[in-house]
Amino acid sequence: MQVIMTIGNRDLPDREKTLFLCSKRTPIELYEYVFKWTDSLTERDCIACFNSTDMEDEVLKALLVAKVPTVLYVMNRFTDLNNIQIEQALRERRMAIVVLRRDEPQGKGQTPRLRNEYVLSLCQHVVCGYVNKNGSVFPLLAGRYDVERLIDDRQAQIVAEPSRYERWTVAQDKVLLRMFYADMGIHAIHKQLHRTYTAIYARIRAITQPEEWLKGREFEDYVLNLFDIQEGGRLVLQEWQGDKSMGLIQPENNSNPDFVFRYDDEEFAIECKWREKLKDDLSKDLFPADRIENYQHFSEARDMPVTVLLGVGGEPGNPDLLYRIPLESLASIISGDVSITKFLCPVRTFDASTFVRQKVVERKAYTIEGKRKLYQNAYKSWTPADDEQLIALHNDGKSTKELASMFGRKEGAIRSRIKKLMKTNDGEQ
Repeated sequence: MQVIMTIGNRDLPDREKTLFLCSKRTPIELYEYVFKWTDSLTERDCIACFNSTDMEDEVLKALLVAKVPTVLYVMNRFTDLNNIQIEQALRERRMAIVVLRRDEPQGKGQTPRLRNEYVLSLCQHVVCGYVNKNGSVFPLLAGRYDVERLIDDRQAQIVAEPSRYERWTVAQDKVLLRMFYADMGIHAIHKQLHRTYTAIYARIRAITQPEEWLKGREFEDYVLNLFDIQEGGRLVLQEWQGDKSMGLIQPENNSNPDFVFRYDDEEFAIECKWREKLKDDLSKDLFPADRIENYQHFSEARDMPVTVLLGVGGEPGNPDLLYRIPLESLASIISGDVSITKFLCPVRTFDASTFVRQKVVERKAYTIEGKRKLYQNAYKSWTPADDEQLIALHNDGKSTKELASMFGRKEGAIRSRIKKLMKTNDGEQ
């Protein structure tokens, strides 16, 4: 391990410190024992901690709200740039963020242990919350007698009874939301509203956006910053698709790409996706067949190219890897004919003209003869008999896909013709 950089008060890491450790899966019923310890700390203490688990993140927030000097250790980079409590603690010089990097990578599974061992060697005291005997913290502390344990085995076996339901008032919701978005953590909310930690977690989930939606929105913000969008410039953001739903009811345009841009007189669409890591089967997790078909329908109907920008690892606002995948390449990636690594972006800025140029090249590459190898009647004139049969079959409930196969034309051409004929019929009436 080596220190890449230190952000904030550089003197804090040299102070006498107490390292807080806690197993990853800490039951929420045990949080109160840990927060009793954080409440006992003062500005004379200095605590070293991580924020890679829910419990560690909540302890960090409790320390910052209580203005306890804190040293946060993170791996590779610091990503929580917009945390209000962290910003204030850095300004007031009561926090240091130490960014670590291993000297020699030894496999992803070793990172937490190596980090814990290194930071443990820098601290004079150790305090443990809940320690899972099957987790990574337990063997790390084996044989050590200088460890204060906040939760013993008896307490760890306690299963709290469900608290009696009490209706949340509008005033309480306002307080909860204000404190939640101020990054004050559930302990501060608990002390303010006198609700159980379980009830607070449940209420936060009920009245805030789902975490996955927030991650998706954060990655969309990141993608927008990759383009040079200026007022009055050549590049214009025309549409920003927001996923809206009410229960099981969702509008059709939820399946459209996230962004539609116009560069000069040409348009292109971007679909944004972020994942913590890639799964083996991309067709299930990222690109199911019906989703790709929706993108294809959109591309044909709107006559514009669609590109997927896929972020992987790191944080949604700062991914480790970024892939730029044209829509027509998705099938080859899913089938395994082409490796996704071919589409890795080494540079994190985009020239909008390259997205448009892709569309122009496609138009030149497709000759009428080439199109008719795929669709035998492509670009042929529609006869009155064709029009009459098309409308009749459409009224009988035939799908666009079925009609495209029957008439030897693209689905986009079928939809356009039906729309034109319906409009003509309405005008005649």
